[in-house]
Amino acid sequence: MKPELLLLPFGLAIAGCADKSVDIPNAEIEAVQLVFDSAEQTPAVMEKWSRSCVLCHVNGEGGAPKMGDVAAWGPRMAQGNAWLMSHTLEGFNRMPPLGYCMDCEEEDYAAMIKMMAGADE
Repeated sequence: MKPELLLLPFGLAIAGCADKSVDIPNAEIEAVQLVFDSAEQTPAVMEKWSRSCVLCHVNGEGGAPKMGDVAAWGPRMAQGNAWLMSHTLEGFNRMPPLGYCMDCEEEDYAAMIKMMAGADE
């Protein structure tokens, strides 16, 4: 066996850890911003939050930023709302796609993100 082939699994493992950031088109950024601007915390949103997001974002399970933890949310918020929405919908690190909320709409996610990050005050 060639020595180079012995390194193949290691190389593939490293490639899997690469930054998977994607350029988000300006039109999508603007559309998501409109969703965030109009998102409101309602009893229905709170009900969805209490059966999905609360599982990880109250105690910081799996590295999730805790609700109201400005130091943890600040760098995430600085990435922009489109980045936050993309990670919420597609999943990120240990957060599953849709964050366990299979009946949430983008407006719901936006309201929940704003609330958890303390940006909805």
